[in-house]
Amino acid sequence: MNLLLIFLAVILFIVIATTKFGLHPFLTLLSASFITAFAFGLPMVEVVQVVNTGFGGILGYIGLVIVFGTIIGVILEKSGAAVTMADTIIKLLGKRFPTLTMSVIGYIVSIPVFCDSGFVILNSLKRSLSQRMQVSSVAMSIALATGLYATHTFVPPTPGPIAAAANLGLGDQLGLVIIVGLIVSIPTILSGVLWANRFRDYHLVDQEIESVNPQTIDQKSTELTAQDYPSPVLAFMPIIIPILMICMGSIANFPSRPFGTDIIFISVLFLGKPLIALIVGLVLSIRLIRLEERIKQLGNFVNQGITAAAPIILITGAGGAFGAVLKVTPLGEYLGQSLSEMGVGILMPFLVAAALKSAQGSSTVALVTTSAMVASLLPELGLDSSMGRVLTVMAIGAGAMTVSHANDSYFWVVSQFSNMNVSLAYRAHTMATLLQGLTGITIVFLLSLLLL
Repeated sequence: MNLLLIFLAVILFIVIATTKFGLHPFLTLLSASFITAFAFGLPMVEVVQVVNTGFGGILGYIGLVIVFGTIIGVILEKSGAAVTMADTIIKLLGKRFPTLTMSVIGYIVSIPVFCDSGFVILNSLKRSLSQRMQVSSVAMSIALATGLYATHTFVPPTPGPIAAAANLGLGDQLGLVIIVGLIVSIPTILSGVLWANRFRDYHLVDQEIESVNPQTIDQKSTELTAQDYPSPVLAFMPIIIPILMICMGSIANFPSRPFGTDIIFISVLFLGKPLIALIVGLVLSIRLIRLEERIKQLGNFVNQGITAAAPIILITGAGGAFGAVLKVTPLGEYLGQSLSEMGVGILMPFLVAAALKSAQGSSTVALVTTSAMVASLLPELGLDSSMGRVLTVMAIGAGAMTVSHANDSYFWVVSQFSNMNVSLAYRAHTMATLLQGLTGITIVFLLSLLLL
């Protein structure tokens, strides 16, 4: 119980420091990392190493993705491509359900793409749709974030669900996991849309704005005429091509090895890395800049992108440091063991995953760790059939999204790219993920009554 109280006290410190005292999230998270380390009694000689490893580890995965994604976003905005994309989607899907439209886009994209990478890639599209459809940026951000989040935790080939399925002996039944995952994730995105709609008319006030983007779509649109806007094909290519590349990389990793194991497999795997895909996206986005000013403008856009990405990278890295510290404390093991002993059927994997997710921040870690932990307990839980194992993956996935808060890099990607301060991000994003997790486990529980 003391471990849990320490954890709750640290989270309270983060909220109060950033909202009441206005301390920058970067400094707050670094402070929280050291406070947590000392409170849990980590050896002093190891604390700095853990913080450095956590900071660098998360940036090793997402740092350059943020930089390239931000630069692409700047080019899409300044060239008018984001306006073209928004107009095209509005013509296809209409203006009636803007948050649902945004969420469906995220739902599809996050099947092969990590949710934080997907949010970075789609951020400029989200902002342009928000302005063109006159819907609150907060609502559109939460709709996109929850759409991405749903398939991220439920549907292979995202690594977390694939690893969980493998740990539970479902490596040769991924098709069934995908089908059930798609079914379970639909109500979860709808719950996210309903929560996002609470913010449809919400306008950020000065106290809730974390950072200010250098230029908005509306400002740019006053400088361009309709003839200056790129075609839909050129506008969408810097987003669609990277997503397809990442998707192909995920397919190449399927246990059946559809591309074999030789040079084709290696090439597809290399091109499917988010960093490589976004570099290709950046190259494609350069074509959006008018030829006569391409070299000069590209340098300006890169500078603006790097400037905009810098604070996001630092805050995301600090969140990684905080999560790394929590991972080496006994908190996760304590919560996992305590909940494992409760014996509550399909709810047990959910509770363990939710505890691990809330304690250490990573949905993927929660999926992998919980699936390994409960694999040997399935007979006692009455979940030893094929469908029982599939529903266990779903229950773990629901827990792995409950909840995204200060120790989760996704929380900082969403809040910083959406200009939300910590207090608003907790009310909008964290509460949305809580609602999604509870919706997910409710659907899984009902399916278990019907199918087991």
